[in-house]
Amino acid sequence: MTTSASTPAFTSTKTWIWQGFPISYQTQGTTGPAVILVHGFGASWWHWRKNIPVLAEHCRVYAIDLIGFGASAKPKPNEKIAYTIETWGQQVADFCREVVGEPAYFVANSIGCIVVMQAAVSYSEVALGVALLNCSLRLLHDRKRATLPWHRRFGAPILQRVLSVKLIGDFFFNQVAKPKTVRKILLQAYADSQAVTEELVDILTTPARDPGAVAVFLAFTSYSSGPLPEDLLPQLSCPAIMLWGTVDPWEPVELGRELANFAQVQKFFPLEGVGHCPQDEVPEVVNPIIQDWIFKLTR
Repeated sequence: MTTSASTPAFTSTKTWIWQGFPISYQTQGTTGPAVILVHGFGASWWHWRKNIPVLAEHCRVYAIDLIGFGASAKPKPNEKIAYTIETWGQQVADFCREVVGEPAYFVANSIGCIVVMQAAVSYSEVALGVALLNCSLRLLHDRKRATLPWHRRFGAPILQRVLSVKLIGDFFFNQVAKPKTVRKILLQAYADSQAVTEELVDILTTPARDPGAVAVFLAFTSYSSGPLPEDLLPQLSCPAIMLWGTVDPWEPVELGRELANFAQVQKFFPLEGVGHCPQDEVPEVVNPIIQDWIFKLTR
């Protein structure tokens, strides 16, 4: 993993052993409340590189690589490890108890939002609050597929079955994981093309070369069950806020606003002209919101 001169300096990543597997994480800050940052699908703690130093000025910040991603272990799916929201939710809760050592504020992006909500619902004692950035709506979930246009309703299951053929799945992943392809995907997800740097492409493609990365990718692309955000939000026993890039091409802001109607959501922040990963695209906007939210809850 290479970094540019513009990237803040980080200490060597730390390793935590969870269920026998090495898990990578980064930490900064020595005082203040604990904050755990959780990335989205295909990303890693590096996706928070523009947020960690700022939040660490007044908080103890931990950014974790979910199992299967980043520099964490990528075991093949088996009886012990299934790449599901429940697995990752348990991982985050166990990390909070075993590494952080006290309840924490959870900040997450995309599918990571479902993960932290699962952790907060299943293990309520670990969560002080959750900040959800462009929460995954899981539109290809079995229970939501019926509401989609016909070409999306039937296309996803067909693609899942095709990708389950190992040779096809391996070929597809190798094409998707190429830097050129990743850059194209990022240019869809980010409204500001200047934020799509070589460093960012490297952050996403480097872990894809690890043994086991293909199996993780294919396991998750075939995952159309598990909890939806509207299942978890009403079960939260801690406060939540939502930040949403208004031009996210994957998670429509109109649907995000509907989630903000749940009583647990204290405030919804529309981020005008921003895409799917606001923490990376506009950290200068996101960081003060998160800092202010934590300050108000802890004072």
